[in-house]
Amino acid sequence: MKAAAMNQGASGPNQDHASAPGFIIREALEWEFKELGQLMVAVYSSLEGFPSPEQQPTYYQMLTNIGQITGKPGTKLLVAVAGTKLVGGVVFFSDMAHYGSGGTATQEREASGFRLLAVAPGARGLGVGKALALECIGLARTHGCGQVIIHTTGAMKLAWGMYERMGFQRSPDLDFTQGELQVFGFRLAAGEPGRG
Repeated sequence: MKAAAMNQGASGPNQDHASAPGFIIREALEWEFKELGQLMVAVYSSLEGFPSPEQQPTYYQMLTNIGQITGKPGTKLLVAVAGTKLVGGVVFFSDMAHYGSGGTATQEREASGFRLLAVAPGARGLGVGKALALECIGLARTHGCGQVIIHTTGAMKLAWGMYERMGFQRSPDLDFTQGELQVFGFRLAAGEPGRG
């Protein structure tokens, strides 16, 4: 369990992350799965330009039942918690074979990835998303992976900008289409600091 602290240079594994004080990053507890699923559905369904639950029911069913993803080997469901309030979450995959996206990402070797990063609206701007991403980068290093792979969409402008500031580079070979939604791939060398 990591307490987040205002420490602008911290970005390596097992260090506190640049964020506002008062929240911790840890693996989700089973009783938090339902709440995290509800948070993810609320966040993704409110994105302008992102498909609605009616347009992509299977995707939203996966979000609703996010706890089921922990049954995949090498998968961790991480949460950010402020006191007793869940303020964000993300899914980390130590093995891209279980990443579950379209395109070629699941064929990548010596790579980890993360997906489905979500931050509660009231916690935005506090460094929660960055802290979750940095935790995933640290886990990738711990697993000896040479790169971290992620995806985002044009509807996720805030996340896109954050990933680029952290050093992720566009990787068009990882792009795919989900229904009518264009999904864009990114890579970060796991040895890079994950700057902010």
